[in-house]
Amino acid sequence: MNWIDDIASLEALYGTPPSAAIRKVARQMTPLYRKWIMSSKLCVLTTVGEGGTDGSPRGDDGPCVLELDPGTLAMPDWRGNNRLDSLRNIVTDGRVSLMFMVPGSNTVVRVNGTARLSADADLRQRFEKKGRLPATVIVISIAEIYTQCARALLRSGLWSGEPAPEDLPSPGDILAEMTEGEEGGAPYDQAWPKRAAETLW
Repeated sequence: MNWIDDIASLEALYGTPPSAAIRKVARQMTPLYRKWIMSSKLCVLTTVGEGGTDGSPRGDDGPCVLELDPGTLAMPDWRGNNRLDSLRNIVTDGRVSLMFMVPGSNTVVRVNGTARLSADADLRQRFEKKGRLPATVIVISIAEIYTQCARALLRSGLWSGEPAPEDLPSPGDILAEMTEGEEGGAPYDQAWPKRAAETLW
């Protein structure tokens, strides 16, 4: 295997980025970046910590985040599986990246920065849904915002409307494999929609 172990070798293979790739970067929210991010109901939150990296999908029925000021975003942590991988990482490291997506658009908007967790009652109250509040809120200090080249989504045809493959393993299938049949399987998958509806917020 021919490994690339230094930046000079890497840059020699790819060359210089075009001007637009550099000039599109903002250090805080702008009117158009704001409009784009507030149109996104789905993003991927990436964190890094002592145990490695973690990528976590985050979704809502409206914007994924709230703008506290042009340099700060807030993201509610709604109930999940309580592994707390992303939150543990934020507590110990703080570096985060977000990838915002909008169905039908092949553009992705990326935000890099640092984050802290807050259990502030007033902040949590701003995300109230059906009488429920997030346990914590992730407060993100923006370092940079920029659009990502659309080629990856174009190649994948993500929004083409194609159905999932018929033989795609379900979460129940995977859990059964990992537990040698002790958990998961069809009963897990059949119970999931009701369980999700009861704990969505």
